[in-house]
Amino acid sequence: MRISIVIPARNEQQGLAPLLPRLRTLYPEAELIVVNDGSEDDTAAVARSAGATVVSHPYPKGNGAAIKSGARAARGDVLVFLDGDGQHDPADIASLLATMAEGYDMVVGARSGLSSQASFARWSANTLYNRLASWMVNRRIDDLTSGFRAVDRRKFLSFLYLLPNGFSYPTTSTMAFFRAGYSVGFVPIAVEQRVGKSHISPLRDGVRFFLIIFKIGTLYSPLKVYFPLSVLLAGLGMANYLLGAFGSGLLRFSNMSSLLLLAGLVVFFIGLLSEQLTNLQYKDIDHDLD
Repeated sequence: MRISIVIPARNEQQGLAPLLPRLRTLYPEAELIVVNDGSEDDTAAVARSAGATVVSHPYPKGNGAAIKSGARAARGDVLVFLDGDGQHDPADIASLLATMAEGYDMVVGARSGLSSQASFARWSANTLYNRLASWMVNRRIDDLTSGFRAVDRRKFLSFLYLLPNGFSYPTTSTMAFFRAGYSVGFVPIAVEQRVGKSHISPLRDGVRFFLIIFKIGTLYSPLKVYFPLSVLLAGLGMANYLLGAFGSGLLRFSNMSSLLLLAGLVVFFIGLLSEQLTNLQYKDIDHDLD
């Protein structure tokens, strides 16, 4: 089984300097790819001096864009993604690969506890994502947003068109694999404090994380999200009608009752249409892998 280790990096010379030699020692036969995402430091030079293949972007495109560039350049059967900031222990790659050998198509390194998160806010948000995603797929998801993972290369490449250029590629790829019926496993890992400065903005990325919640639903089963909302709106409309009927004795719909009932119906049909469009996104996945 040929392995390609892909590391997205933007201004990560400090983290890469100790990481790359250790990866080369542990996995001398693995293809080592560093995607230099428009760095302003010596990221590319440090990677080349360690014997890694460097794929460079002329300007910063985002973590997801770097992952896609690395996946396209890789030639291994299995892709291993990890950060270049020193958070992930290369020794944990062995656990991911061992689980892959059990028949999984994707294995995610799952962080556990508050100590493995950058902040309490990040831990709270990730806990919410994990619970929502677990409800969507009817299976426990230990870590939806971890960037440390091993995946079947051919199957991952079939989802590149779905992946965003930003930091939410782990969420998108995980839910896409579940939606396509592939096997996804989780292995507990320990995470260290990153080397250098984080590229995540609390304000900008806080809004982005909020939008991920909706993206989770639309990637897996939109109707599972829209249907409860449509029932709620229709239920409020009927409640408004009944309260008005009992209060005035007139059996007629008020404007508010009609509006709520129609809103519930519209939301239901939007969910139904979204469900059909989602099915079309995955209809050619197996064919592409032949």
